[in-house]
Amino acid sequence: GFLIGATAGRTTLSGEGLQHQDGHSHLLASNIPNCVAYDPCYAYELAVIVQDGLRRMFDAREKVFFYVTVMNENYPQPAMPDGVADGILRGIYPLESVGAGGGKAKGGAKRVRLLGSGAILREVRKAAKRLREEHGVASEVFSVTSFSELARDGHDVARWNLLHPEQEPRSGRAAECLDGDFPVIAATDYVRAVPESIRGHFNAPYRTLGTDGFGRSDTRASLRDFFEVDERFIALAALRELQDRQVISAAEVTSAMRAMDIDPQRVNPRTA
Repeated sequence: GFLIGATAGRTTLSGEGLQHQDGHSHLLASNIPNCVAYDPCYAYELAVIVQDGLRRMFDAREKVFFYVTVMNENYPQPAMPDGVADGILRGIYPLESVGAGGGKAKGGAKRVRLLGSGAILREVRKAAKRLREEHGVASEVFSVTSFSELARDGHDVARWNLLHPEQEPRSGRAAECLDGDFPVIAATDYVRAVPESIRGHFNAPYRTLGTDGFGRSDTRASLRDFFEVDERFIALAALRELQDRQVISAAEVTSAMRAMDIDPQRVNPRTA
């Protein structure tokens, strides 16, 4: 059946206490071999997941169960884009491209790939808009419905390649979407170990943001600021990756931090 993680995630509630501050359940679920775990953001993603779960568990009689995290935050629900159902089930699909003028800087293309799941996908989309409008950086935004399914797929592909040395190597879903020169930044409402689970399954620079630390009771905006997973920190992570690749200058990153009111001496949320 379906196990629903209601009000899941570490920043999805407003001042309702620590009992709901879940930053680790997807990490635990990934260790259960027959648990299929998803963290959807939009209603159409949830509908596709539930329909497939019914097919697998009750029609195909697979010996699996589904863990699905949902939130109680109110936000607009868009229509389902064409052709994304398979990507939803496999764990990742391209949601939108946020273009920008300028194209290239001194070191290469000013372009990044941004990954978001669950509640934080909306922060990722805001960050993409900020990067375009304030820094001329283009973004490809991906919705990651399941880091654990992506990681399992990557391990399965690696195993197949190991056992078939004379055949053309296969590529996993993460590699299909993310291989390339553009930096990839992933942000979730869970501890960093969740998005870190797909590191090594694709070839690209990779930086992760998560809610490492103890849960707290506050507004959603304050919690996302505290754990450094809001749109500002996602944008900063993207700019820093571009700096590391010598596409933009350190001075531009420092200026962006000042504009976004990010104090470099702020407390580390992991130890606060």
